[in-house]
Amino acid sequence: MRILIYSYNYHPEPIGIAPLMTELAEGLAARGHQVRVVTAMPNYPERTIYPEYRGRLYATETRNGVMIQRCFVMACPKRGLLGRLLLESSFITLSLWPALRGWRPDIILNSSPSLPACLPVAILKTLFQCPSVLNLQDILPEAAIQTGLLSNPLAIRAFELLESFAYRSATRISIIAPGFRDNLRSKGVPDSKMVPISNWVDVDFIAPRPQASSEFRRRHGLQDKFVVLYTGNIAETQGVRTAIRAAQALTTYPDIQMVIVGEGKQLTALDRFRQQLGLNNVSLLPFVPRAELPDLLAAADVGLILQKHGVVGFNMPSKTQVLLASGRPILASVPAHGTAAQAVLASGGGLVVDPENPTALAKGILDLYHQPEKAQALARRGRQYALEHYSAKRAIDRYEALFYALTSPQRQPLDGDMVLALQPVQK
Repeated sequence: MRILIYSYNYHPEPIGIAPLMTELAEGLAARGHQVRVVTAMPNYPERTIYPEYRGRLYATETRNGVMIQRCFVMACPKRGLLGRLLLESSFITLSLWPALRGWRPDIILNSSPSLPACLPVAILKTLFQCPSVLNLQDILPEAAIQTGLLSNPLAIRAFELLESFAYRSATRISIIAPGFRDNLRSKGVPDSKMVPISNWVDVDFIAPRPQASSEFRRRHGLQDKFVVLYTGNIAETQGVRTAIRAAQALTTYPDIQMVIVGEGKQLTALDRFRQQLGLNNVSLLPFVPRAELPDLLAAADVGLILQKHGVVGFNMPSKTQVLLASGRPILASVPAHGTAAQAVLASGGGLVVDPENPTALAKGILDLYHQPEKAQALARRGRQYALEHYSAKRAIDRYEALFYALTSPQRQPLDGDMVLALQPVQK
């Protein structure tokens, strides 16, 4: 097949949706499909275009068999609605040209949370007369409303209309968590249009490593520490300050060290907070190159997932699969009825505690600190669950089956669940 992936985020961005879309594109290319990706100049998570891509309106490159077509975007380091609108509007305006300049695809995969990208994708779907799949990573605008990014009633209504159009215009919608189904069903999306495909992780790349082998642990003087690790985006949906307040409650345990790895500007704000509390048991460190991610994860005794109370059924952190695959026990400070909590509990690979509750988080850390056998059992179960449910091969199988079902309906699906893709869309 000829597959066009429309994804705002892609390699070399190190976290979030970029590694997922990169692994999917390259995995499909390795199976003999022609794959091209329309994406932005890399800028995440700093929201600043990477130096080697600056000064260009467009750029085309090939990596591991995938044609990558990039366009300039108005990236703004300051977070907020205006910055997001500039980012999105520049992407949907400038990305259409390179998308039109390539070969005609048999199918288009559009990765959201770039919700406005549904507009150029709808145009391309009409011009190329091909089906499209909306890969739904977050449910907007709820996420923006709950986190305070979107509060203007007119703006909320505009985004609700955009959301409705995105669902109507897509041939199928791939959902990454069960909680998404109920939300979309309440908005009139038929079951026959939704296909469950979980996010994934490269279980060969992210695999358990001996803690003693971790260069990250040695480099930062953590050899004799019980390391509680948070790594990833530091955004409004995460309650990262909860981890620092939990560290404040653990100062009587000098060998417990809270390690937060993230983007520089966000770490600066957290460092001011750490200094206000006078804490020495919190390390704030910059991202490592993606090639060093397994080494970083090996440094941890416990991996953290953090969310605020308002983040319930529409957010599934990609770090969940990564931590499970790394063979480290998870401590999830997340809403008990949300998708992240459901995934952690289903895996048997971690504990769930009340979100935005430093005391509960500290107690959870001490639970694993005092019971290393329990921590090891969680880690083993989590790794096994990742192998069985979250492998990249399994996800690529399911997307490939879905694409074949939409482009060649006479083919049988590779996975029993893919029979959903063969049902006619309800009008």
